Amino acid sequence: MLYPIVEDKTFKEQLPRYQYYFRVLLSFSASAALIGKDMSDEKFMHIETLGIAGLLMIYCAATYWFTLVRNKEKLNNSIGLALADGFIIMLAITELDYSPWPSILLVTLLQFNALSQGGVRQAFEVNTGVILGLLVGFFLLDNQAVNLAPNSTLNNVVLIGTFAYLCVYGASSYRYLQQLLMSNAIYKKDSETYRVQVYRLSHYIPGPVTAMIRDKNHKILTERKRITVFFSDIVGFTELSEELEAETLAELLNNYLSEMSKIANRFNGTVDKFMGDAIMILFGDDSETSQGIKKDAVQCVSMALEMSKRMQELQAHWSELGIKKPLQIRIGINSGYCTVGTFGTDKNLDYTALGAGVNLASRLESAGKPGDILISHETWSLIKDVILCKDKGQIKAKGFTYPIQVYQVINLRKNLAGKQSYLSESMEGFSMHLDLEKIKNYEQDQVIDKLELAAKTLRNKKIH
Repeated sequence: MLYPIVEDKTFKEQLPRYQYYFRVLLSFSASAALIGKDMSDEKFMHIETLGIAGLLMIYCAATYWFTLVRNKEKLNNSIGLALADGFIIMLAITELDYSPWPSILLVTLLQFNALSQGGVRQAFEVNTGVILGLLVGFFLLDNQAVNLAPNSTLNNVVLIGTFAYLCVYGASSYRYLQQLLMSNAIYKKDSETYRVQVYRLSHYIPGPVTAMIRDKNHKILTERKRITVFFSDIVGFTELSEELEAETLAELLNNYLSEMSKIANRFNGTVDKFMGDAIMILFGDDSETSQGIKKDAVQCVSMALEMSKRMQELQAHWSELGIKKPLQIRIGINSGYCTVGTFGTDKNLDYTALGAGVNLASRLESAGKPGDILISHETWSLIKDVILCKDKGQIKAKGFTYPIQVYQVINLRKNLAGKQSYLSESMEGFSMHLDLEKIKNYEQDQVIDKLELAAKTLRNKKIH
């Protein structure tokens, strides 16, 4: 189970609250400016002043309901609130007779709040509200006179409001930054934990599934692919499990599976599953690592040869565990079309390959002798120019109507050089299978005569 990443909801919860506080400060600053203007003019509380001041207070209550009660995220950045900010503050400015200093401060705070909380988009919406408020105040409320006379009381009130706004904004910004740093530390820790968990999980699941977990856009679909399938098991493992202690058997099996998996990874094979001592590996199923059906088949058979070699090297280690009888593996390989992908239910999925091609690889593995690497005709046709194989004739495989042509893998041709004891070549009009180990001494001259006759006949045809 993956480590659950903690979702920090602090920003989603605090951002609407901060915006509400700033709107309240703007509203109170504008209300205080209105009251201060009337007090300085000795015309305390005009009906327009009372109306706009009351509207500012109602606006504070309304924004509280919209931003903190009804829907914190959706309505928080709605066009209505941004327009209302500009509209109602501009109404207050018109009632202040456009006094320069208070007007500049209030508009500056309005723009600062919009840009810091919502960016250019919210600033555009606020300025739209400013224009609407200016039109309403200028034409409908008939506030057309511009008061350029200095008013110390009004200026002081607006300065106090601006000072309070900036202090609250600074404190809120500091707190917001601390929350951001804390959340960043949490995310960083969760991200690192997640990567470690995925890395550990990759030891238990195939590569394509790991890629799907890392990339949410990566999907594994069930599809038909031409792949190469590998099966192997340890000969006589059932009898061995009855002789050894459980701890010794577990150590042996883990060591064997670990070594074989390392080799599979080196050759870019997808370890599909472990079934006791049996291993199923796929080549060509992963589009990111596949090199084409031919190269994938060569990689698979080369991996099988490397595994057989590694088994011989492991004998010395296993003899120390009390296993005197050399353990050997048998391997079956087949190439063909299979259905590859995830199978199962929504809660339990298994990545694997299904089809007759998979079954044939399993049957070839079961038909082999200790140390054998048996491949089908389809695989042989892909690798024959790189890897030397020996024709083993046909076998009857369970689940298949017709006999199956089988070949035994000998070695890479480049490794044999002049030490080859088995030669096999086949093309249209020509076929040769030479097994030096099976030719008796008294039969060698007959073989040479036949080869020379074949060469002489071919040369004569070329001359004519």
